[in-house]
Amino acid sequence: MEMQNKLAIYRTHLRKLGCPEVTINSLKHKPEGKSRPAFGIKKPRRSEVNYCPPYPIGESEKSLESVRMELVSDVKKRNNREAVRMKMEKTFAYRRQEVVRDAPMIKDFQARWPALFEVGEINAEFKRITTMPLQSRFLSRLDVHSEKLIRLFKNRGGQIGRRLGGIIAPMDEDDDVDLRRECVIKALCVYLNEDPDNLLREYVAADESLLQESIEETTMGIYVLKHRDASEKPEDIGIVLESQIVMQDLDNVPLAAAMLFGLIYSLNLNYPAELKYTFEVLQKVVMELEGNALSKKAQVLKNRLYQ
Repeated sequence: MEMQNKLAIYRTHLRKLGCPEVTINSLKHKPEGKSRPAFGIKKPRRSEVNYCPPYPIGESEKSLESVRMELVSDVKKRNNREAVRMKMEKTFAYRRQEVVRDAPMIKDFQARWPALFEVGEINAEFKRITTMPLQSRFLSRLDVHSEKLIRLFKNRGGQIGRRLGGIIAPMDEDDDVDLRRECVIKALCVYLNEDPDNLLREYVAADESLLQESIEETTMGIYVLKHRDASEKPEDIGIVLESQIVMQDLDNVPLAAAMLFGLIYSLNLNYPAELKYTFEVLQKVVMELEGNALSKKAQVLKNRLYQ
């Protein structure tokens, strides 16, 4: 109890000093006209070490906005990656407060911060938020668990077992590591009683109208645009958020899954309800971010993996 009181006093002092992470979570800072004291309270939920950091010393909203405007033009220039990286680093707190405080629409945010929607910058932003690498950790930890996951999939019986068998069957014909990772991710959805079509959908290149219609109905997901000859490499792999294509021309589905996971952190998005267990396992079991508090379904899977 004494420690709890000390922490409460400490947070009060931080609030008086204007610490944004404490101020934004204050019960006194609620939307006008809302009677519920906890309405809209924003808190770090997924091990975000830098959830809502303060501006760098000597910087203000006005000065960082001018840097942001420079970034919009810098990202269009060739061979300018280092300048973009430095300015993205400098404006991290400004961008983060905008995401957490205002929860902007994806379309508006992408127009303001186009540099963020690239593989390198999503990796960098995720590390700024969690202090952990994204792409390398996501793929390597998925590989670590793959063998045991595949064994669990093969041992599952009934209708789900048959469906799992169909998903992982291509791995027996092709030892490509990216195909293996893709099959494991899709099978993980099914194993957790969720539909992988809510995460990943495939289309034939000729069905552009169907693709566009599906994108307009998608809140969050990955699309794969294939040639009529399914044996060829996909024509395009991309990510959709709020009915907008935010990333295209990704190399493979596992990379797209890692980038989608990173965008959820970067944009402070909720996990989609129809995939909440899949993303929970990816976060807490695969990435090992806040892995002590799991739902019953995720805990059962984790126990089986570590038997």
